[in-house]
Amino acid sequence: MRNFISDFNKLIKLRLTLTVVFSASICFLMGSRIQGDINWINWIILTVGGFLVTGAANGFNEIIEKDLDRLMKRTMDRPIPSGKMTTGQALVLSLIMGISGTMLLVRLNFPTGVLAVFSIFLYAFVYTPMKRKSPIAVFIGAFPGALPPLIGYFAAFNEPRISWIPVILFLIQFVWQFPHFWAIAWVLDEDYKRAGFRLLPTTFQDKTSAVLTFVSTIILIPVSLMPTYLFNPSGQAFGGTIYMIVVSGMGLYFALQAYKLLKSRDVPSAKRLMYASFFYLPVLQLTLLFDFIA
Repeated sequence: MRNFISDFNKLIKLRLTLTVVFSASICFLMGSRIQGDINWINWIILTVGGFLVTGAANGFNEIIEKDLDRLMKRTMDRPIPSGKMTTGQALVLSLIMGISGTMLLVRLNFPTGVLAVFSIFLYAFVYTPMKRKSPIAVFIGAFPGALPPLIGYFAAFNEPRISWIPVILFLIQFVWQFPHFWAIAWVLDEDYKRAGFRLLPTTFQDKTSAVLTFVSTIILIPVSLMPTYLFNPSGQAFGGTIYMIVVSGMGLYFALQAYKLLKSRDVPSAKRLMYASFFYLPVLQLTLLFDFIA
C-alpha cells in the first residue's frame, strides 16, 4: 500500500497538484468574501474536485510522455517509466479522477466544470506535445496554468459573472508563469535536451533568453499591482496598502534575481530565480486574501 501511495503521488505530481489547488482555494475565498459568506461545503467540493482534475491532467501528461520520462534523470523514477505502474493502470486512475473531479465541480456551477475540462484538455493534449516542437509551448501552457484562480473564483458563485477581479487573478498567474517556467527550463536545460524539450525562449541558455526572462519579471510588477487601482463591485480597490507594499517588494526582488541571471547566465542564478518564483505567487495571493478579509 505504501508503494502504491508513493507511485500515485508521483503520477499526479503531488506538490504541483497541491499548488494548483491552493491557488484555486484562495481565489474561492476571495469570491466568497465578495458575497459576504463562505460556504465551506462548497470549498471542500472545490478542493477535492480541483485535486482530482489536476491529478488527472498530470496523469495524462505522464502517460503521453512516458518514453521521454525514461530519458531524464529527474523523471526516470516516475511510476510508468520505472515499470512500477502500467500505462493501462495510469489511464484508468486518470480517467476516474478526471470524471469524478469534473462531476464534483459541475455541482458548484456549470462554468466551473467546463473550465476544468478545458484545462485538462489544454494541458495534457496541447501543451504536452508542443513542448518538443516549439518554445511557444510555454505560452500555450500558461493558459491552463492560469485557470485555477478563475475556476476557484467562479466556484464561489451560483451564477458566475465576468468582472475585473477574476480577469486580474488570471492575468497575474498567466504572466508569472513565464519567468517561473523559463527559470526551471534554464536549471533543467541539460535534462530537457535529452527529451528534446524546447522551453527556453530561444531554446538556448543565451543572452536573449535571459533578457526575455528579465523583461517578464518587469511586466509582472504592474500586472500584480492591478488590484490596487481597479475596483470590486463595492467600489473599492480590492488590493490595499499592505498588498501594494508586499507585492512591490516581492516584484523588485524577483526582477533583481532575473537581472542577476541576465548578468551571469549560469544555473545557480537560475535556481535563485526559480526558488523566488515558488514563493511569489502564494505570498501574493495570501496577501490579497488578507486585504479582502481585513
